[in-house]
Amino acid sequence: MVSRLYLAIGLLVCALLAGRAAAAEYKLNNGETVVGEALTASGNDQGVQIKTGEGQYQRVPWASFSQEDLKAFAKNEKLLPWVEPFIEVTRQEKMKKTEVSIKAPPRPVPPPRQSLFGAMFSSGLGLFVLVLVYGGGIYAGYEVSIFRAQSPWLVSGLSAVPVLGFCVPIVFLCLPTRLKPGEAAEEVPGEAAAQPAAAAAAGPGAAAAEDTVNPMQAAGVEHPTGLKLAHADTDHFKAEIPKTVTYQRGQFTFNRRFIETKFAGFFSVVRRDADRDMVLTIKSARGEYIAQRISRIAANDMHITVQRGPASEEVMIPFQDIQQIELKHRDA
Repeated sequence: MVSRLYLAIGLLVCALLAGRAAAAEYKLNNGETVVGEALTASGNDQGVQIKTGEGQYQRVPWASFSQEDLKAFAKNEKLLPWVEPFIEVTRQEKMKKTEVSIKAPPRPVPPPRQSLFGAMFSSGLGLFVLVLVYGGGIYAGYEVSIFRAQSPWLVSGLSAVPVLGFCVPIVFLCLPTRLKPGEAAEEVPGEAAAQPAAAAAAGPGAAAAEDTVNPMQAAGVEHPTGLKLAHADTDHFKAEIPKTVTYQRGQFTFNRRFIETKFAGFFSVVRRDADRDMVLTIKSARGEYIAQRISRIAANDMHITVQRGPASEEVMIPFQDIQQIELKHRDA
């Protein structure tokens, strides 16, 4: 019985000592001191409850604790999110957190010194530039050979020589154009002396007939790029006139989409290229019109510009009145 009494007294003393050990002293900013055990589970954004005695609890806001107590609370991971905003960071700590460590960047190693050609041969870009220059010299020699009527194999071959590549096109460009044997008229010394005697023996009539012959009409005399008389290309000009295209009602549906698709070139003020000399001949129930231009177009009709003497006039033609449209050359 006595042993049980001693055991109970010992347990009570241990409980008192454990409670006193768990209790802590908190100094508030208003000068008060709170002694008790902080309940970690009761922590929130409004503060924490402190058990000051048996059945006695006091909620203390975080702003009322001193900085030492707040830092002690911050060691607990559950209370750290609530306590951290109230902990004041000193200037030294702030500078330590925001300190930027400057690291010197690695400096590039300069390439070794070498000549221009050595540097170009040692890089892919340099080799590509050299190939372009080399090919350009050969191509220049080929173009010069065509311009001066020289052998392309000769000029291009000499241009392919690395040392002479840049000089060969210039040398051949300075040379005169080489003419074919049939293009140059060679004079024989005996013919120059025989021409006056032959003209005297033929008489004045032959001399007059010779004067009437145009020496530029001889075959092979005119230059291929020279000017020619207008009548010489009359047949060629007639052959280039395009054929007349006829669109008949029944075979085609005349509407806005058809006009815009087939005659798109007639909507511009200035017509060029193939449509420059073309005209539209429109046969309708109101008459026949030669349209120079389509000025406006709507869903059911279109307006065309026709020539009335020295002036032009705009005429409206409904699509339902159009019987036939001809696209032809003005000289056809």
